[in-house]
Amino acid sequence: MNAMELIRQRRSVRTFDGRALTAEERNKLLACAAQVTNPYHLPITWRILSAKESGLSSPVISGTDAWIAGKLRRAPHAEEAFGFAFERFVLCAQSMGIGTTCIAGTMNRPAFEAAMALEDGEVMPCVSPLGHPAAKLSIRESLMRKGIRADSRLDFNALFFDGGFDRPLTPEKAGKYARPLEMVRWAPSAVNKQPWRAVLTGDSAHFYEKKTKGYVDAAGWDLQKVDVGIAICHFVFGLEAQEMNWRLSVADPGLAVPEGTEYVATIETEQ
Repeated sequence: MNAMELIRQRRSVRTFDGRALTAEERNKLLACAAQVTNPYHLPITWRILSAKESGLSSPVISGTDAWIAGKLRRAPHAEEAFGFAFERFVLCAQSMGIGTTCIAGTMNRPAFEAAMALEDGEVMPCVSPLGHPAAKLSIRESLMRKGIRADSRLDFNALFFDGGFDRPLTPEKAGKYARPLEMVRWAPSAVNKQPWRAVLTGDSAHFYEKKTKGYVDAAGWDLQKVDVGIAICHFVFGLEAQEMNWRLSVADPGLAVPEGTEYVATIETEQ
C-alpha cells in the first residue's frame, strides 16, 4: 500500500468489534511507538493502557479495552512535535489494520493522566483507542461523522498558496509538491477544522495555523498546533514517498498573513 492509499483509506474509528489485541499486535504497536521520531527532537513517552485496569473511559468509544497515550515536557513546539509523532504512529497502526482516533476532550482525562503518571511540567495532549474496527458504525458514530463532515475536505486552493496568501495554488502549479500537499489536505484534525495553511516559495513549504477560538487552554497549550504537526507529518510522508530529502526550519519568512493566522514551521526540500 502506497502512502496516499494509506492516508485515504484511514478513517477515525470509534466503534470496535470487541476483539482484544493479540500479543503480537501489542508488541508491533509498542515497537512502532518506540521508533517514531519528530523533527523537533523532543522525547515522547508512550504507553498502551487498559481501560479496565486503569478506569479509563470515553463516551464516544465502544468495543475496545486498549488505548495508547503519549506524554512529553511542555516546551516550545511541543504541540507540533507531538502531532507529527502521533500521526506517524497512527499510520503505522493503519498499515496493520488497527483502528485509531484522536481523543483530546471527550474522555476521563484525570484517569488517563494518572495512568500515564503525568508529572508537573508534562502534558498528555491526546490519546487513542486501539482495536479492530467494527463491521458497521454505531448510530452515534455515524451522526458524529455526518455532523463534522468527516469525509470531506476544503479545496486545494483554499489551503495552499503560491508565494503569498494572495495567490491560491493549483495542483498543476504545485508540480512535484502536488501529491504531498494533497496528502496534507486529507490529514485529520479536531472537529475537521483543517487549521493548516501552506505557502510554497521555491523549494520551501511554509506552514501556518489558521486559529479557531476555543482551542488554547489557560496555560497556552494550543490543540490546533497538534493538528498542524499532523499536517506536516503528512507532507513529509509524501516527500519521502517521492524520495525527496527535507529538513525543518522555524525561521519565519516574514510573509504577510491574514488575520488570525500564525507561522508554525518551514519544510525545505531538495532532490
